[in-house]
Amino acid sequence: MDKHDVFGEVIFKYTRQDALNDGILVDISKAPATIEAGIRIPVAVTSGVYDVLNPDDDLRKQGQDFEGRLWDMWMIFKYELKGTGENTDELHFAPLFLMTGHRKPIPVKMWAKCGPGDNAEPVITIMLEGED
Repeated sequence: MDKHDVFGEVIFKYTRQDALNDGILVDISKAPATIEAGIRIPVAVTSGVYDVLNPDDDLRKQGQDFEGRLWDMWMIFKYELKGTGENTDELHFAPLFLMTGHRKPIPVKMWAKCGPGDNAEPVITIMLEGED
């Protein structure tokens, strides 16, 4: 062990890229709604958030689609971020979505974390409340 390595040898690591490869996270950085919303750093959502954004066939028949729902999420995200009035690396927000089994849109509680990616670059991860 190197005398400067206070934590010792790494015995296991699971990177953001591993989570993307495994489908735990889904990269939405290149989605048109993400680009149009002005999001310029890499962003991924958990599979739970992706399931909310990607409507089932019944919701599609009602005019719901991934890009529209993603746009709605970004607009609420940006509204809440602007309202914080402070620098923060964490944001809680709840966009309204029409969900299967509900007649009216309901708030879906989410949170976003901005932190370092695998190479210390800034990245955003968006999760459902209760996910971490």
